[in-house]
Amino acid sequence: MTGRPAGDRPGEGGDPDLVAGPVDPRVAQEHPGLAVVSARVAFQPGPTPPEVRERLHRASDRWRGPQAVVLRTRPVPWAYRVLFRHLGLDPDVTRTPVEALVLERLLHGGLRSRGMPDDALALGTLETGVALVALDADRVTGAVGIGLDEQIVLADAAGPVGPLFGPAGPEHAPGRRTRALALVAVVAPAVPALHVEEALWTAAAALPTVDATS
Repeated sequence: MTGRPAGDRPGEGGDPDLVAGPVDPRVAQEHPGLAVVSARVAFQPGPTPPEVRERLHRASDRWRGPQAVVLRTRPVPWAYRVLFRHLGLDPDVTRTPVEALVLERLLHGGLRSRGMPDDALALGTLETGVALVALDADRVTGAVGIGLDEQIVLADAAGPVGPLFGPAGPEHAPGRRTRALALVAVVAPAVPALHVEEALWTAAAALPTVDATS
């Protein structure tokens, strides 16, 4: 993973370091190319800033009927549809993350703000198609990767932390006391690294700036 030029980096510390997580060998054999990339970022709980709500509104507005129809044919959304089928999920029933957001936009005329970090994740996914999850970084042991616990899950060195797609389990989900996030990209095979990097950077940059004096 590579960084952007220093002048383009969001936040005080620049782009967060991106870490590729371990993948259970049995999962890697059955689903070659399935990967997880994560980044630790500072977090300050609170409402979504107005400028981020506006960015999310603009991003969702780009997905109107005609654009939504061809969404699934684009390379990154298509890669997640293929992965879902390989996982035994029908993507026309269990929507991929980006398709779920676009469908919500079409059904409700826009995306409802769900606060942070959910809005930051939604923005990163809408902009790139890459699936994102947020964990409380201080409740994660080691790198976040992919494990096998009767089914394929997100896991750290201590065990499962949540489903492969969807919100984290209650022990690892961000809350009011969370001060650092593990932003996690679940990477379908054939998704370019550039899209993964951009998704994580977009989500990280959308998070409220942490006040060092608080």
